[in-house]
This record gives sequence, structure tokens and C-alpha cells, in this order.
Amino acid sequence: QVQLVESGGGLVQPGGSLRLSCAASGFIFRMFAMSWYRQAPGKERDLVASISTFGGSTNYADSVKGRFTISRDNVKNLVYLQMNSLKPEDTAVYYCAVAVPGAGTTWGQGTQVTVSS
Repeated sequence: QVQLVESGGGLVQPGGSLRLSCAASGFIFRMFAMSWYRQAPGKERDLVASISTFGGSTNYADSVKGRFTISRDNVKNLVYLQMNSLKPEDTAVYYCAVAVPGAGTTWGQGTQVTVSS
């Protein structure tokens, strides 16, 4: 069973940093690209960042380029999202996701990030 568990969210002041983690299980982690999405209240869930199987290729939403960094550890089956220079508009529930053939897209339960003074 594919399972993703996010952690690391919280309340942070504007300009601060957080690192989100996503623990993966139930599939061969190193064989699949991983992604982070976010969903703010009343808005659609949007792609924030994605990373290829061995981390050689990454993609970011324009709104987070230069501030967020996605990375992965294929030994520990973890994917990270380092978020710096956080802004109030980054407030959202952040989800880890993976698309595994035969299992569709699996989402974690999400972790709340609130940027506020």
C-alpha cells in the first residue's frame, strides 16, 4: 500500500523558514518522481515543486522559485521541501504526492503551513 506522511509544518513569521518532510512507503521510492502541492483556503491544489527519481531534475512554480528547494533521500525514502523567505501568501496545506502505475496518484494527509506575524 502506497503511503505518504508529511511533517514539519507550523506557524512562522514572514521571512522565516520551514523544512517539510514526506516519508514514503509501499513502493520502490527511488523509481518515482515526487512532488509537493499546496492548497490555500478556497483555492485549488497547485503544484509547488517536483523532483526526478535521482534528484537530477527539479521544477518549481514561479511563485516559489529562488525561495523553495525540493530534495530527496533515496536511502531513507524521504522527500523534503526547504522553504525560505516565507510570505503570507505561502500559507496553505502542503501535500506530498506520487503517481504510481496501477495505484493512481497518492496524496499524504497534508501539513499546515501558516505564515503570519
